Amino acid sequence: MNHCVVSPERQSKELKAVLQCALASYVALDGHFAGSITFSDGLRPGVPELVARLKALGVKRTVMLTEDRAEHAQSVSRKAGLDSFEAGLLPEGKVASLKKLELEFTPLIMVRDGINDAPALATATVGVAMGAHGSGISAEAADIVLLVDDPSKVADAVEIGQQMLKIAKQSIFVGLGLSLTLMVFATFGLIPPVYGAMAQEGIDVMVILNALRAR
Repeated sequence: MNHCVVSPERQSKELKAVLQCALASYVALDGHFAGSITFSDGLRPGVPELVARLKALGVKRTVMLTEDRAEHAQSVSRKAGLDSFEAGLLPEGKVASLKKLELEFTPLIMVRDGINDAPALATATVGVAMGAHGSGISAEAADIVLLVDDPSKVADAVEIGQQMLKIAKQSIFVGLGLSLTLMVFATFGLIPPVYGAMAQEGIDVMVILNALRAR
């Protein structure tokens, strides 16, 4: 933040309200206050919808870890619909916060795009880097790189992962269950070896076809 000394009476109530959640640069001409320029980060399009969708998918807690001031972080967190935020964090502070969250919530997903976010992306269970405008360092540290600057793809990735895990569990439990049933029948001589082998091949084909649903 660049600034010059400004007397309190020169700052209006409106300016003070704006500065609570924005960065400011004060302008002086010939040593006298002439005005100010405020800078404020806006939400990426679709972030509130993303947060709502993640909660619908079963994400228990959404937290923003940021190096920004608490006032600005609180404003952004509220607009995005997040559960909480931690502000004023250096890269090592973000890592410490993730390790603390990991004690209560697992797995953890970290979504970032900055150079300083590489340690946090590597610490999370799944690090997601925004590859369209993100840095190469964060992409290297991440497990998933989104090639489009669209936060909604994070929810797509979570939904795909949940669907794949569901199908994998179906294949494991159904396949093993049928195989064990055939083994019991074969043990008591209820199934001839040839028919047992054919049935096992049929189970394998069924499991493979079920796994193809993940596509």
